[in-house]
Amino acid sequence: MYNLFKFTLIILTGGVSMFRFPIGVIIDSFRVDIRSAVKKAAEVGANGIQVYSTSGEMAPENLTAEKRADFRNLVADNGLVISALCGDLGGGGFAVKENNPWKIEKSKRILELAKELGTDVVTTHIGVVPQDKNADRFKIMQEACFELSRYADELGAHFAIETGPETSATLNGFLDSLGSKGVGVNLDPANLVMVTGDDPAKAVHNLKDYIVHTHAKDGKQNFYVDPDIIYGMVESHIVTSDSFIEVPLGEGSVNWDEYLKALEDIGYKGFLTIEREVGDDPEKDIRKAVEFLNEKMGV
Repeated sequence: MYNLFKFTLIILTGGVSMFRFPIGVIIDSFRVDIRSAVKKAAEVGANGIQVYSTSGEMAPENLTAEKRADFRNLVADNGLVISALCGDLGGGGFAVKENNPWKIEKSKRILELAKELGTDVVTTHIGVVPQDKNADRFKIMQEACFELSRYADELGAHFAIETGPETSATLNGFLDSLGSKGVGVNLDPANLVMVTGDDPAKAVHNLKDYIVHTHAKDGKQNFYVDPDIIYGMVESHIVTSDSFIEVPLGEGSVNWDEYLKALEDIGYKGFLTIEREVGDDPEKDIRKAVEFLNEKMGV
């Protein structure tokens, strides 16, 4: 397990306990080279980082043993740890049966890399889980995630499904069907409010047995669009949509007081990892996000 305890602080104020969650940053959000991004993460006051490992220089097939050691040293030299790797392979997640063999194998290599780099978590999108458990897509995704969950169990790690494509209640039912904690949850509160309109605090309680990582992101839903369209489950997919907008932390529909309290209530001890996918000045937004979260946690 990654050593989160060293970032955990209980602050007592008037008899009320406030939990100090470690703050991470997806370094790809800085939109600069990896070495510079790691340094920026330290400069803005983060405790850890997440990095995409699906392609390019951080993909398992492109990282020699020497490069893996160099990256571990780079992170440690900047006083950081790795909260998670991102293993999102796109293309509808695991909803297309003929694509799943190579996606499953690639995901396993990413999880092995995560363990070598010192984290137990790989976050990913798996597609949109149907409400109907008898739907063909449900069974296809279930079969893929069953295999991934057992492999993660063997390694003592987790594939963490990012929330948003379906309600937390539907996702919880899907996870219960796997009979394993090897596939868990990366709770992204913004995706919930932007896409399904689900309440993030309620989602925390619905998914409490599975949450191993979170993304700190904010947004608003302008109008509802079927998640199957947004996430490319149908031919006329748009992937991004005017139906929602991502905004800086504190400027969207996520009720951060309720959300953070819910995480505290369930005993979550993991990262709040900042993700900024849009905006002209991501470094400025990320720095403000760190300040916002610290203020909310009373730091």
